[in-house]
Amino acid sequence: MLKTGKLDSDLLEKIVFNNIKFRRPEVLTRPGIGEDCAVVDFGQEECVMSTDPITAAISDIGRLSIHISCNDIASNGIQPLGIMLAVLLPEGTTEEEIEEMMRQAGEASKALEVEIIGGHTEITSAVTKPVIVSTAIGRGPKGASQSAENIRPGDYIMITKSAGLEGTGIIACDLEDQLKDILTSEEIQEAKGLLDQVSVVKEGVAAGKVGTHGMHDVTEGGILGAVWEMCHIADLGAEVWLDQVPVKEVTKKICGHFDVDYLRLISSGCMVIMTAPDKREAMEQAMKEAGVELSCIGVIKEKEAGIRMNAGGKLTEIDPPGSDEIYRVVG
Repeated sequence: MLKTGKLDSDLLEKIVFNNIKFRRPEVLTRPGIGEDCAVVDFGQEECVMSTDPITAAISDIGRLSIHISCNDIASNGIQPLGIMLAVLLPEGTTEEEIEEMMRQAGEASKALEVEIIGGHTEITSAVTKPVIVSTAIGRGPKGASQSAENIRPGDYIMITKSAGLEGTGIIACDLEDQLKDILTSEEIQEAKGLLDQVSVVKEGVAAGKVGTHGMHDVTEGGILGAVWEMCHIADLGAEVWLDQVPVKEVTKKICGHFDVDYLRLISSGCMVIMTAPDKREAMEQAMKEAGVELSCIGVIKEKEAGIRMNAGGKLTEIDPPGSDEIYRVVG
């Protein structure tokens, strides 16, 4: 029996990607491990698309459904313009619950200046809790998309905001009663408030203007999963410096309580940006102007060095991403 969460890399290759039998010449970027977006040739422009489900969250599902797919478009350095939502709801769902989901989605899309251009909504016995699958679309000049295929040894691994950001917010919203004994009311509100930071559109577009060697919105698999996937695309190694990874104290407390690893916890709102050494200063300036926290957490190595984490001088291999830590708490 397979674990809860997205399929691991080996299974994706074996039973998903290997069964895609036909290719069109217009498709510039195809499905692959760590690839968030498809890119299609539209002549002088390219169309960038991404699709993602929200399955772990409940209370903020409408808002998150907009941000996760728009974040993927932004990870290519492209501004999203439209989004479609497929909403599957369990029997017993009320009109008020649907209205709240769509209120959240409407407000989030307005804030990002992204139009909800279509979708589907139904009540079905096929699900036991709400599921929203969102598909975002963006466009840019041909060749504008950032790609992890451009990563080079010596590049800096930089991230925005903090590890475990989205997972912390989801747990605090959905399991607040279980946290009242370990967190103050102020800390619970702080944790919930992290969901206000899950968009990476601002930093993605800003970083795209500077120029990157690839970006990755940190979703399932957390910081370490995102780094592993990008290195897999580039066929290179990396060294991640544990003591440089930013993490909120409230995230540490929540993860400690539930015995989960914040480095493997879903972290939408945190963007990994692979930055050439000669662009580090410009990237730091761009993020400062955008009002986004930026940290350097490692460096890209040759493939032979492996994909490793440095914890106090001790190097350990970073495993491929598996089931996200969030499912150990709210699965």
